[in-house]
Amino acid sequence: MQFPESWLRSLVNPALDTAALAHAVTMAGLEVEALAPAAPPFNNVVVAEILSAEKHPDADRLRVCQVDVGEGTPVTIVCGAPNAAAGLKVPCARPGAKLPEVEIKVARVRGVESFGMLCSTKELGLEGAADGLMALPDDAPVGEDFRAWLNLDDTLVTLKLTPNRADCLSLAGLAREIGAITGAEVRLPQTGEVVPTIGDTVAVQVAVPDACPRYLARVVRGIDAQAETPRWMAERLERSGIRPLLAPVDITNYVLLELGQPMHAFALSRLNGGIEVRLARAGEKLELLNGQTAELAPDMLVIADATGPVALAGIMGGQPSSVERVTVDVMLEAAFFAPAAIAGRARRLGLATDSSHRFERGVDFGATRAAMERATQLLIDICGGQPGPISEAVAELPRRDPITLRLPRLARVAGVALDADAVARNLAALGADVRREDDRLIVTPPSFRFDLAIEEDLIEEAVRLFGYDNIPAQPPAAPSRMLPQDETRRADDALRQALVDLDYQEVVTYSFVDPAWETTLDPAARPLPLANPLASQLSAMRTTLWGGLIETLRHNLNRQQARVRIFEAGRVYAALDAQPMKLGGLAFGDALPEQWGAKARRVDFFDVKGDLERLFGRALDTRRGSHPALHPGQCAEVWLDGRAIGWLGALHPRLVQAFDLASAPLLFELDADAVARRTLPRHAGQSRFPQVRRDLAFVLDAQTPAGDLLAALRRVAPAQVREIEVFDDYRGKGLEQNQKSLAIRIVMQDTARTLTDRDVEEAVQALIDTAQQQCGASLRI
Repeated sequence: MQFPESWLRSLVNPALDTAALAHAVTMAGLEVEALAPAAPPFNNVVVAEILSAEKHPDADRLRVCQVDVGEGTPVTIVCGAPNAAAGLKVPCARPGAKLPEVEIKVARVRGVESFGMLCSTKELGLEGAADGLMALPDDAPVGEDFRAWLNLDDTLVTLKLTPNRADCLSLAGLAREIGAITGAEVRLPQTGEVVPTIGDTVAVQVAVPDACPRYLARVVRGIDAQAETPRWMAERLERSGIRPLLAPVDITNYVLLELGQPMHAFALSRLNGGIEVRLARAGEKLELLNGQTAELAPDMLVIADATGPVALAGIMGGQPSSVERVTVDVMLEAAFFAPAAIAGRARRLGLATDSSHRFERGVDFGATRAAMERATQLLIDICGGQPGPISEAVAELPRRDPITLRLPRLARVAGVALDADAVARNLAALGADVRREDDRLIVTPPSFRFDLAIEEDLIEEAVRLFGYDNIPAQPPAAPSRMLPQDETRRADDALRQALVDLDYQEVVTYSFVDPAWETTLDPAARPLPLANPLASQLSAMRTTLWGGLIETLRHNLNRQQARVRIFEAGRVYAALDAQPMKLGGLAFGDALPEQWGAKARRVDFFDVKGDLERLFGRALDTRRGSHPALHPGQCAEVWLDGRAIGWLGALHPRLVQAFDLASAPLLFELDADAVARRTLPRHAGQSRFPQVRRDLAFVLDAQTPAGDLLAALRRVAPAQVREIEVFDDYRGKGLEQNQKSLAIRIVMQDTARTLTDRDVEEAVQALIDTAQQQCGASLRI
């Protein structure tokens, strides 16, 4: 929200300079995001009037002007602007003036001495057309300091409000807040009831009172829509980021900024019959003021006449019923729409309007009539016209139940003793009704505070108005002690660092994803939809980390990063009650960075498997599996301690094509809890006795995974067997086509004695028997 400081100070003017006021407001929870000057610095510029403009004797495009600068005697100024003409009032920079990009001096231009410069908006650094001199109104006072006359020493204030403080989305609400913070007098605009001079009304019917508990309409006939918007109003609108259009429209925008009540003006002649507030019907469309044709959904609230929708309630008016320069009769609208009835509708249509921004957060339903009276009075004062009585439809408005604030609890939570009377005064200054009963305050929130509902809300308000800076800093009184740390789990930071040490980079991607991503990766996925998505492409919760990792890969490839190794630790959302932490990763490109010491080769399945084994600090059990996102021949399910913990493999060819990749990246996704678990190291003495090694070559079916054979052997291995590993995989001559030979290294050693031949033979025979029985393997001869 942006506004000029001068407008705010016309309502409340504490004895604080701009910086101090901004600090006080920020410390009260209303962050001042930016302070900017209304105009760049310049000086010695006055309002001037061109008395005559004659062609320069030596230049076709220059004019020699006689200019009244308020000094009694006209001065000569040479000007090249095409619109320089007698009678025009313009800003004039006098000799010695310092403009944003130039310093003005007396100069001779083609033989004619020039005593200053007539200025366009460009020379002054102001907004507006720069194709000629800046034309000023006829009532501009000649000789007046231009900067002071336009109040250009003003400051533009930008607030970054949290969604719960909709009451401060207006100058009146902000003034009330500053009055409570600083104790300064608040002078809100006072408008009495406008007496109707005609009896014309518009019938109003509300079909959905829960969505629109209050709706006001008023007819005003005989206005001059072409009347000029007063300079003071246009200036305030422009400095608040709103471009003045037509006086009736400017008035409704002004009331929105001043009182926080969105309003709309309809051209009465374009309405047919009465007004009905209802939900949109199937197939209805509406051309909006921005030219967009909106296809209305059944949950969208509309303002309709006898022919159909004429406005999208709380969001934007319709073009067919809009006010134009020829409009004579208007209907003013002011309403309270329930936040739930407006929230998300504008975003769904790709809109973001000042009205929807306020209605989604909550508009003061107790000030709707006051806003109507204020807008009516301004309209009559500026455009003339005859007002009719207000037509009103009222249903059950939101309740404001009293809240009990226990003073002892306030002191306990705040950590500092607050004066009860001061707390009561501060809450009353915010518009609340406050009553004291013993050590309690009974507080009824005002209609404009949607964020006050429980005792904690009042505690927050009391401390906020007391001033966070005024709370003394006290050292903690609690005893300091070490918290227990489970050494069987690795900390998240340690896991991340381990992957960084393995040459991966961490990324953080959105948990919100395009549902099409998820079903592309896994047609069986059922991503949870969001009720109020940020955007259509972020409308579901992710079921896997792979979508974000692949999108990050594409982003890097588009920026000529040919080698990408990334990981992410985060939750996936399979269901409302199933949101496990996962560790996902992706490797693409060369296995090693480009260098002279090793030949370039593409990263492969075994590189990534090796990375994971180094992460776990042990060999992994990978079993052939089938995953819809992974290549059928390069896909493995990762098992740990007899439990499946994730997947590893290359991206499926159809997805390589769908994501427009040159080749398939390697992906993994594991249960983060399983990755974090570790066994504590145990001390073991070093054996003084020799090792015994036996190499066994088993012939078995080529489809039997080596991991199955190793797992079977390790299960039955005697205690003296220290190592069982594969060191060769042979397929070819001497074997059937469907067979393979696995060479297994077996290392045995005892810590108490030297192993005998019998010990060794018994252990080897037990392993051979197990391989034959469980894996159908036979010794290769």
